[in-house]
Amino acid sequence: MTRPRFHLAFPVRDLAEARAFYGGVLGCPEGRSADDWVDFDLHGHQIVAHLAPGEAAAAPTNLVDGEDVPVRHFGLILEPQVRFAGEPGEQSTMFVLDPSGNALEFKAFADEAMIFAT
Repeated sequence: MTRPRFHLAFPVRDLAEARAFYGGVLGCPEGRSADDWVDFDLHGHQIVAHLAPGEAAAAPTNLVDGEDVPVRHFGLILEPQVRFAGEPGEQSTMFVLDPSGNALEFKAFADEAMIFAT
């Protein structure tokens, strides 16, 4: 089954930093762009960095399974640290901040059927 793609627009303080991080560090191919925004291909999903220096700031956090997790974040389902071990939502997670303070989460579930389990 082919999954739908998502589109996400987010603020950044500097487009050159965004290009270096998303294109250089994460390896996301660049798509269309203008003077104040740039598209990136995040594993088939369209993410758009919009120049908005006043909006790009560290997000508040919530305590999740004993760790501070940025409230505003996005990412891919992949791997690293196990969270909720032995529970229906068991997952491996890691967070990375881009240069503008946007939090990206990369995670993997022990069982993909549990992604939306309650």
